[in-house]
Formats: sequence, structure tokens, C-alpha cells
Amino acid sequence: GLPPALPALPLELTVLYNSLLFATGASDSAIQGEAEGICQGLLRVLEACGACGQGLSAEELWQKVLQEVTAEELQAPLHRLGALQAAWWLAASRLGSAAGLFRLLSNAEDPGRAHCSEGENELLCLLKAWRVPAEAASLPLVQSAEDLKEILCTAAAFLQGLQELEAGNFPTALSLLQEAAGGFCSKKVLAQIYTCLGCCTQRMGKPQTALQHLKRALQVDFQCLPALSHAAAVYHELGETEAELQTLALLYEALEKKTPAAASSGPYFLIRTELLVHTPILASLLRHRHPSEVKYLLAQRCLQDGRVADAVEHYLDFLALLQEGLQQQMPLDGGSALPRIPEVFLEAASALEQAGRHQDAITVCEEVISRTTDLIPRMLRVEERLEQPECLSPGAGLAGGLLSQKKESLCCLAWRAAGYLHQGWAWAKLGESKEAVTQFSRCLGDLLRVQLYGSGVEPTESLLPEVEVLQKIRLLSLIGRGAQFLELGRHKEALLDFQHGLQILPGDPAAASYLVQALWKLNRKQEAAAHWQKFSQSPAGEDGQQEGQGRPFPLYLVSCLKQAMFPHSASLARSIRDYLGTTSRDPSS
Repeated sequence: GLPPALPALPLELTVLYNSLLFATGASDSAIQGEAEGICQGLLRVLEACGACGQGLSAEELWQKVLQEVTAEELQAPLHRLGALQAAWWLAASRLGSAAGLFRLLSNAEDPGRAHCSEGENELLCLLKAWRVPAEAASLPLVQSAEDLKEILCTAAAFLQGLQELEAGNFPTALSLLQEAAGGFCSKKVLAQIYTCLGCCTQRMGKPQTALQHLKRALQVDFQCLPALSHAAAVYHELGETEAELQTLALLYEALEKKTPAAASSGPYFLIRTELLVHTPILASLLRHRHPSEVKYLLAQRCLQDGRVADAVEHYLDFLALLQEGLQQQMPLDGGSALPRIPEVFLEAASALEQAGRHQDAITVCEEVISRTTDLIPRMLRVEERLEQPECLSPGAGLAGGLLSQKKESLCCLAWRAAGYLHQGWAWAKLGESKEAVTQFSRCLGDLLRVQLYGSGVEPTESLLPEVEVLQKIRLLSLIGRGAQFLELGRHKEALLDFQHGLQILPGDPAAASYLVQALWKLNRKQEAAAHWQKFSQSPAGEDGQQEGQGRPFPLYLVSCLKQAMFPHSASLARSIRDYLGTTSRDPSS
């Protein structure tokens, strides 16, 4: 409350500087109230010099002080406060304000020195050009301005590198992040910078360089688990499945141990780089995965790679986590690797089927069926094509909500139908053809709940993804039921199912092959031979079921796609060739 006095201002500003540093260190963040403290200090400086700064913004206040206050004894305290002000602005991502302040600080000392060459980063150039005034030995500081300058340089490079990375300017981002890596920071922050360098070089199409940066991050700080997570993604991109699975296993083990953070071995500073750099993209890149996510990724990758036994083990571990109620702790943000829970159950059933544990697969599918039954309406009328709205109308929000609700109902229907589909194939593998037919029929009955309408002339790519999945499930059920009808000697019913299947996807290799076999068993050999010749000469038929074309189907359907493949292609082709050879020699036959 005392009026400001010029002789006492150096001490007063030093006390303010130290107190603000202590407040920041105690709160572990840069807060607005402390920036207000700086403004109050500047106003007292102006008042002592006979000037007024009321009503000015922080930027305007600094400009007025540095232009009008020329007392030599105030230069060092003002420069220290300026560095502190720049720290708050960096923490708020106000890089332009920080650059403007250092331009003022440099011009106040040497008007010709704050010049940046073309292509040079302006903020970093100004920070490096700023000369820290000599400190008075009689005024102790809790953190020197020289140390603060080094931290500001590192933070400025790091922040701008992250901004360029988010904007997709990868070469510039790489240069700035490399600058930050050579700066003044803790091992924890250095590991974070190397992790960001790894992500940047991965996006630049340099996976091997990315791995080098990510390994460096782990060498600097072995607890930088996001680096492990990104390394697994790079190995996945390279197709190095063994290395990817080993990395995921290490990550899961580390997450389960929950090792406490190691104490810093370096000097402790109240203003640190980590207090100034906390942007959304950094939080996204350094997101710690939940152990359940990693366990799921292990299961998924093993299933995709055909490591069925390992996949079963991981899926059962994951389902056990669900039974313990840990799904409430799992992240629900867009960065999560987890699909919808029913899909995980169906993938687990797929793994169990491929491992020969058919009864267990049936039990897992029953869980999906029972949980989704009450979520499916008795009838669902859906536009099968993607609509492109020309403009937003007042009712667009309501229409969007209804579409979203219908899509959710379609998803639930797909999951339940897929449950019946898996049960059908599982019963078929157990040799229970009648029970298999029952489950396939339930699947097809479920799909009758959907009434699709549309012109039917658009390309397949314009189909709603949910509708496309339902159509594939229907086709696989028809093939499955038809195959079991053949096993039961009900050849006419089998033929009808295969014909319906070809109506859904004309030229489908499995449906076409089974159709030929059904005709053959019905002793309609001439028709069978004609269909076989037509199909074998059609390149579309040969390529129609390749997984790489169009949208990828859900992982839980892949095993059904494999089981639906016609198993007797060679023997059937041989029989038809023999028949055609016989008829060509003896037309009367």
C-alpha cells in the first residue's frame, strides 16, 4: 500500500519476481493471477516515474514502460519480469505477444541487434539475441534470468514444432523439434520431444528414422510409455508383426506394474519447460493407453496374423477385465483403440472357433445375442444409400439424430445376426447340421426386420457401411445354411439359398461354386456345367471376394468368410471337365 519510490523499485521488482516464481512452482502451473501481478508491478514503475498506464493491455503496458523508463538500475529487474511475462504468454500459446515483448527488450538495449534473417524463426531469433542484464550480487534470485532464457528457448521451439506438426508442415516441425531436443530441459521432457520427433518422421514416411527417435526417447526416460505405443504402431506399419507384438507385450507389462515416477536427477527450477508446453496435440501424442486397450490390441493383432492360440488367450483375458467392471475405467475418447464391446465378443468367438473351441464360441455369441435383443426394433426402415444433403434445414439436427439412432439399431442388428452366424458355423463344425440350419435361419430371420429402400443403381461404395455389413452377413448365412442343406441331402432347398446369395452379390465365388455343386447333386449336370463355364470365364467372379477391394469387413466376419469358401473346387472342376469331355465325344449323352 506504500507509494512507489524509485530507489526501492529494484528491490521491490526482485521480490515480485521471486514471489511469482514461488507461486508458480507451488501451483505447478502458470496462472492468470500471477500475470496480473506483473501488470501491477509495471504500473508502480510508471507511477514512480510520473507516468500513468491505467486501462492499457499487458502488451501496451510493456511497450510504454520500456520506451519511457530509462533508469539504468531498473533495466535488469524489468528484463527479468519480461522473461516471466513471456513465460506466461508461451504457456497460453500467445507466441506473437512473446515475440513482440522480446523485440521491445532487445530494441531497448540495442536497437540494431534484434534483426532476423529470412527463413529464420523470429521468436527463437529474438530469444537468442536477448542479452540478459547483469544481476546485482546483493539481490538473490530463486531462478536466474539466464536459466529462464534457456528454458524459454526450449519451450518456444517445442511449442512451435508442435504447431507445425499439427498443421502438417513436417520439415519445419522436424527442424523446430530438433532445436528443442538440443535445449535445456528435464529428461522427461527430452523423452517427450524425441517421441514427437518419432511421430513427425513417421508421418513424413520415414519409419526407420521414427524408430530411432522413439528408441532414443526410451533410452532417455524408460517410463515414457507413449514412445512404446508409437513404436508398436510403426512396426505395424512396417509389417513387422513379431516386433510389434513384443513391443505391445512390453507396454502392457509396464502399464500393469504402474512404476512410480523417478525423481529428477538434475537441478530443480520453479519455471520448467513442462509448465509452459501443454497443448492438445501434445496431450494426444503422449496419451497413455489403458492396459485393457493394449490387451485388446495384442488379441486383435494375433487374430489378424493367424496366431489363434495367442489370440484366444488375450481375448479371454480382456473379457475377464470386462467382467471385473473395468470398462468404466476405459477411455471413451476418439483416440481409444477399442471397438464396441459386442464386436470384441464376436472377435473372441471367431478366435475360439478357429482354435476348435466351438462350444465356447457358441457361449460367447449367446452373450451378444441376449444383450442386444432388447435394443433392436421389430421393424427398421432404412435408406440404403448415403445421402448428400444439399443444405442444412432447421430440422437437420432432428433428422441427423434419427439417422444416428437408426445406424445404432443397424449395428445392434448386425451384432446379433453375426452371433447367430457364428453359432451356425460352430454347430456345423461340431457335425450338428440341423442345429446349424436353425441358427443360420435365425440369422436370416433377424435380417428380415430391415426394410431397405433406394434406387438400387448407385455403385457399392455409396452403400451405408452398416447396410453393406448386413448384406454380407446375409450372404454368408445363405451359403452356410445351403451347405448344411447339402449335408442333409436337401438339395433343392440348398439350391434356393445359393440362388438367393447370388442375387445379393452376383458372381460371388463361394455362392457360385456351391450353386454348381447343388445342380450337380440334383443331376442337372448340363446346367451345372454351363454355370461352371460361365463362372470360370468371368474375371469379376474370381476377384469378387478379395478382401482388399472396397471397404474392409469387420474382423469378426473374417473367419466366416474363410469358412464360406467352397472346399471342393478342384474335385468339382475335375468332374465337370470329365463330363464335358464325355458329352463332346458323345453328344447323345
